[in-house]
Amino acid sequence: MSLYLEHFGLREAPFRITPHTDFFFTGANRGPTLEALIYAITRDEGIVKVTGEVGSGKTMLCRMLLERLPTEVESLYLANPSLSRSEILGAIADDLGIPAGDKTTHSLVRALQDALVARYAAGKRVVLLIDEAHAMPPESLEEIRLLSNLETKSEKLLQIALFAQPELDERLVADDMRQLRERITQHFNLAPLKAGEVGGYIDFRLRAAGYRGPNPFSGKAQEMIADISEGLSRRVNILADKSLLAAFSEGTHAVDVPQVRTAAADARFAPIRQGSGGPGVWLWPAVAAVAGAIALAAGIALVKPPADAPPAQAPATATTPATDRPVQATTAPAGRTERGK
Repeated sequence: MSLYLEHFGLREAPFRITPHTDFFFTGANRGPTLEALIYAITRDEGIVKVTGEVGSGKTMLCRMLLERLPTEVESLYLANPSLSRSEILGAIADDLGIPAGDKTTHSLVRALQDALVARYAAGKRVVLLIDEAHAMPPESLEEIRLLSNLETKSEKLLQIALFAQPELDERLVADDMRQLRERITQHFNLAPLKAGEVGGYIDFRLRAAGYRGPNPFSGKAQEMIADISEGLSRRVNILADKSLLAAFSEGTHAVDVPQVRTAAADARFAPIRQGSGGPGVWLWPAVAAVAGAIALAAGIALVKPPADAPPAQAPATATTPATDRPVQATTAPAGRTERGK
């Protein structure tokens, strides 16, 4: 690997598929989307939902939130949501320093509420970020809804953000999910990169890794990567990395059509499913004061869904890069929560 990096004058690998926040791409409305999401999580009183295809950048966004949330916000990160409702309660309680012991569910919820009230009195907000939320069992999703009910006379004690694949939207259409669906007040959809944005994304990653020369990817190579990847940033990373490796093995510094063909043959991507949601980010009126201004400046559409109905998926432009898998060094163990800084 060191010879590969030296060949291109790189300080580190530019296209790793693990979420490294130094490589967060703020172009293509990603920066404004992050700001709107931070506002929604810290100011709103409902559940926030972020959906996107595999490889669209949900975990990178999650990592950025953990870094960017204000110091008065205590963040909990649930990396393994495929737990029972009691296991989820136990994991949250453990991270908040509450001994679960042999407590009944009712007693544990009461202990959680007391801990959250104490933090609220101390000027702290608590945010629970749940990755891969589409994998949650129905009873666990119901427990999340119940946790969202914990509140003082005027404010919620626990803010919840769900990061999920589009399958979660399909599940929320069901009648038995109606109560949870109505608790979700903010809906963000992470769109794939547009064809014209892939080149800027590739160039940004190269520069962030220490590259100083002209972009080694030709225009045709960038177009091919955009087409083959379907704009999913993880796929862009994989193709770009394999293309650079092909160029290195050939002793050249230029990446053109032949190198991308070699990379595509090795990657063997299957087409993403049809009807999996399109470009966009949807914000509801609760954050209109600030997030609305951010959205208007960035060209993000705002829509208000009809009552008792799942949010309509309408075109917009905001996206987020990188991958859906957490970095091992900073991810909480399975079934545990991770306290944010």
